[in-house]
Parts: sequence; C-alpha cells; structure tokens
Amino acid sequence: MTARTLLLIRHGESTANVAAAAAEASGADVVAVEARDADVTLSPLGERQATALGSRLREALPADAVLFSSPYRRAVQTARFALGEEVVLRLDERLRDRELGILDRLTAIGVERRLPLEAERRRWTGKFYYRPPGGESWTDVALRIRSFLRDALAEGGVVVVFAHDAVVSLFLYVLLEMTEAQLAQYLLTHPVANASVTELTFDGAGWTLEAFADDSHLADAGLPATEHPGEVRTDA
Repeated sequence: MTARTLLLIRHGESTANVAAAAAEASGADVVAVEARDADVTLSPLGERQATALGSRLREALPADAVLFSSPYRRAVQTARFALGEEVVLRLDERLRDRELGILDRLTAIGVERRLPLEAERRRWTGKFYYRPPGGESWTDVALRIRSFLRDALAEGGVVVVFAHDAVVSLFLYVLLEMTEAQLAQYLLTHPVANASVTELTFDGAGWTLEAFADDSHLADAGLPATEHPGEVRTDA
C-alpha cells in the first residue's frame, strides 16, 4: 500500500532562527545560539505558530494518519504544540536538519572572514553538491529522504512529517523528480515558511504538488509569517 497524501511541515520559528537573523543584521561572524542544533527550541512566536497550525491540522487529519518527526527538539515541539502531548509521534533521524559541520553557527560573513577557502569551494561546487568538512551536502540529505520514503510510504493513507527547511525542499526534489537547476530556480521564489504546510498527493502513477509552504493559518490566527533561511548562505 502507498500513502496517498503526504503533508510536510516545517517547524515554527526557533530561537536559532531569531539569533541568526540578529547576527546577520549586525554583521557578526557567529550566531549566538544557546544549544547544539538538536536541542534548539521554538521561540515564543514559534510556539504560537505551532498552536495555530494545530487548528488547521486537527480539521484535516484522519484518525489513522501516521505522524513522523525529526528528532530535533524544535520539530518535536511543533508537533506537540499543534496536536498535543498524547499524539503518537514516530521520531526518525533521517528527517533531521542538514548537518553543517565546520560551518555550524557561522553567518555568511563569518564564513567569508574565517573560512575563505571553504566559501570559495562552495561557490565553485555549488550549493547542491557542496559538503562542508564534518557536514552534509544537499544530496546527502536527499539520500536520507529516499531511504525514509521506502519505509514511510508503505503505511498508506495520510503521512505527516514534521521537519526542516532543507528537508521539505528535498522531498520535492525526490518526489517530483526535479533536477538540481529546477529545485534551485523554484526555491528562489518559494521559501519554506515556518510552521507551513506542503501537501503532495499520489494518484497511482506519480506525485502532484497541491500546496507549497502554505501558512495561511497564521494569518487567520493574527500571527506574523516568518521565512528564516534554514542554513547559512555563502553564495549570497
């Protein structure tokens, strides 16, 4: 049996999202985060965003929907604020955010100042294939997603995934059979907003994108939408 609907949800705004935006705006080299990436929590706004997301999900999800999450705290918190502590949530490490290795916690200007050779190597290799020392390329994450899909889609019905910016983007790359160039062009004008819902459906022959990064539930709740980039950019 194959899942007919896949809902991909990016976590609500995190404290690291806020810290990264502040660091970039001030020209700092390093993002002042309070914890390792796996332990970063939602910001107060992110908690409210996740709660607003819950109003939408509870109306849309059937009782037998299967829920998966990245094990990272901000993704789990998003699921819990949206659907409650009692919901059955399957944690899968293949859904974790992309690991940045040596670039972790550095802003774009910080990479240029402290690791100029890495910044140049990334520009030469391109965002999609560049693998920072100790980290992952986007293609590494795509391999994780392909592995996850082989298991998760066998569940059938509706599958919900709580994850991260790059992970949501790469689900599209895999399921819609995009090229590197097609994904890059699409993401130029389609950011993955915090607490947004991306929906794909399967008709027996292939996958169709029904909605991308829809965060209209935030406006309905009177909350601001946020579109923090999910990782450092050294090609800007």
